[in-house]
Amino acid sequence: MKSRFFKFLASINRYVLPSFTKQKLDLAKAKKWQLAIIGWRAYVTKQALD
Repeated sequence: MKSRFFKFLASINRYVLPSFTKQKLDLAKAKKWQLAIIGWRAYVTKQALD
């Protein structure tokens, strides 16, 4: 159940949130809100893969 929820959430994130890797964002120069989005996407992806 938890896995299905995170897979659904990951698919929503893919379309709603920006992809900073496509924009070639340097993590050292990223703003706090950009780091928060990167962290959120990483957390959801990790939970979806477990």
